[in-house]
Amino acid sequence: MGCWKQEKTNTWAFPTLILCLYGFFYMMKPSEPFLTPYLTGPDKNLTTDEVTNQIFPVWTYSYLALLFPVFLLTDYVRYKPVLLLQGLSLIITWLLLLFAHGVVAMQVVEFFYGMVTATEVAYYAYIYSVVSTQHYQKVTSYCRSVTLVAATVAAVLGQLLVSLAHVSYFYLNAITLASVSLAFLCSFFLPMPQRSMFFHRKDTSEPLPGADKGVAAGSSHRPSSCQEEKSPDPAARGPTPQPQAGNARPHSHMLSVLLQLAKDLRDCYSSRKLLYWSLWWALATAGFNQVVNYVQVLWDFRAPSHSSAVYNGAVEAIATFLSSVTSFLVQYMKINWDHFGELALGIFSAIDAGCLFLMHFSTNIWACYASYLIFKACYMFLLTIATFQIAVNMSMERYALMFGLNNFIALLIQTILTIVVVDSRGLGLDIVAQFLIYGSYFAVIHGIFMIRSICVLVSCKCQRKIARSCTEQLNQAEHESREQIVTSSMTQL
Repeated sequence: MGCWKQEKTNTWAFPTLILCLYGFFYMMKPSEPFLTPYLTGPDKNLTTDEVTNQIFPVWTYSYLALLFPVFLLTDYVRYKPVLLLQGLSLIITWLLLLFAHGVVAMQVVEFFYGMVTATEVAYYAYIYSVVSTQHYQKVTSYCRSVTLVAATVAAVLGQLLVSLAHVSYFYLNAITLASVSLAFLCSFFLPMPQRSMFFHRKDTSEPLPGADKGVAAGSSHRPSSCQEEKSPDPAARGPTPQPQAGNARPHSHMLSVLLQLAKDLRDCYSSRKLLYWSLWWALATAGFNQVVNYVQVLWDFRAPSHSSAVYNGAVEAIATFLSSVTSFLVQYMKINWDHFGELALGIFSAIDAGCLFLMHFSTNIWACYASYLIFKACYMFLLTIATFQIAVNMSMERYALMFGLNNFIALLIQTILTIVVVDSRGLGLDIVAQFLIYGSYFAVIHGIFMIRSICVLVSCKCQRKIARSCTEQLNQAEHESREQIVTSSMTQL
């Protein structure tokens, strides 16, 4: 029996199944699309200003404060303890949501939910420490797909219960509490990893799943005529292997790992291509998170939940589905992203800005819903491309580093936006004015990358013109040389 159990836990299927179950129950939160109506309704009886300017900002601050230490702690304790911490934080969050009252209690809720989001890295990184490299692509697909499925099912279930069964928001939160409790129980059955990416790594780094296959569509179609982005890319190399913890004192080992992380980050961002994709990632993610965090407040303002039908769940379900479709279609797009990537970032950022401006100026709730669907689909489409462009030919350790730092910078920008625009100690703008600011923010992103795309295209055109001129000169010189040879031969005859 013991041998069978050991064999079962050593295969890739068992930890993948348990982690997928954890991910499904963790994302199965039918109450989440209805958080703002719940807080401003009779259950909690909070005002919109209290929710917007005093409660929601706490999530951003706690997320920022916890992200970096949790990122390092996750790797140091090898993932599973952090997953247990995440499950416990989820249970505390929904217990407080159900039974606590007042602004301070809801601020504590936001703190614990910041802990939940900060520990998400453990879910996505755990599986790579317990399965071999040949299963990476498969398990990545399973673990990410199950969260999308769960989010969609939860949103649809919540909408059906509210619209057809007239279930109160309180009982939706009770269902969520039961789901996250099952997730917490699942985490106990996960095998404890024996290695991690940084503090307990192997001597050789492993490539990111799918990176060597050129998942980024068009990445293999790079004409030699444009040399601007062709500088040697130190980010493509793997990190220097670190000595194992058993070969050195813990403090010196930790210091050497941190120094190596700093060197790896410097090498990654020395690539101009990765720098610009990372810049968009950080800027756009900050704006996206801010919009998602406050869009329910705008919907409740346009169509108050106490006097109008609420379709937040249906909108979130459709948004998740559209995001999945747009992300899936990226692999079929045969575009040279080295040439036209910045142009795509500029164009779709303009679409995002237009959607946010429409949400600001329109008083129609359906226009707000439609704008949100387009906004989220565009962002997820570009994020998929950015992920592929950063991940291609990069070791997993360095991708994890860039992913973590890009999200940290995004969160830092989001915190600045929150302090200045949202927090009652800053401008404390009302929700409609906030979306004018967010639209202007994406318009600035559009301007940055349109200017960058023009520079890239002009540079490539100049490079092609120079290359064509050099080719013509070589052909002409070769032709003249042949004529001279022929003339010389005729003279000799």
